[in-house]
Amino acid sequence: MRNSQTLKGVEKLIGPLAALLGFVYLFQWYITGSLRSYNDPVFKIRQPPLVMKGGDPYIRALMRTISASEANNNRPYSLLYGGQHVTDLSRHPDICVTISVGPNKGNCSTAAGRYQVINSTWDQIALSYHPKPQQLMFWTNYSFEPEYQDIVVYRWLSDSRFWKTNISQQLRQGKLDEVLKKLSPTWTSLGYGIETNSMTQYLPRVYQKVLQEELKSREQGVGGREQGVGGREQGVGGREQGSRGAEEQGRKN
Repeated sequence: MRNSQTLKGVEKLIGPLAALLGFVYLFQWYITGSLRSYNDPVFKIRQPPLVMKGGDPYIRALMRTISASEANNNRPYSLLYGGQHVTDLSRHPDICVTISVGPNKGNCSTAAGRYQVINSTWDQIALSYHPKPQQLMFWTNYSFEPEYQDIVVYRWLSDSRFWKTNISQQLRQGKLDEVLKKLSPTWTSLGYGIETNSMTQYLPRVYQKVLQEELKSREQGVGGREQGVGGREQGVGGREQGSRGAEEQGRKN
């Protein structure tokens, strides 16, 4: 009788103990990621190259052009809206900084990184395009390290089903203005949105400059094609409206 009662008591403890161990493991994994030292490149030139190697030179040049307008800084990958930097790139910073000027004054923006992507948009696009999500039980983390920022945005811009147009093809046809207009609801500093900045008028010139650099690098065989950069287009057209809406709300530009 006593053994039976003891066994029942042990059985009652198994569930809570398992839950506690799971929580400790998850917490340790989360903290370990936060305490890691992340590569945060400091550039000495304007419109620096991507950390990501390989890929379509036209999309790469477009990404560098977006970055020139959105994160014109020598440490673009760790940049927050407003000019501060973060040291933890294990995940999107999700720090909401108050907007002090422009039509969105008084709101706040979580825009971060080289492409100034807000947290809700990062969660949506990383779900479809991140090459190495970290998973533990029911929880998934998408690293915000420089290489992954590049790869996620590269794949996003390469997805013709999402944008309902082939951006690379348009760029090859010299239709940069059409591309910038298409992207301006997402990155409004590109010249067709509600907020421009000091770089907006120079973007066509910037694009031509960095495109020549990308084409030259490709001809010289610099970088090659990185595994996992390209791949098949991933259809996320159904998420377009939600992603765009999230991007426009509280966006810094």
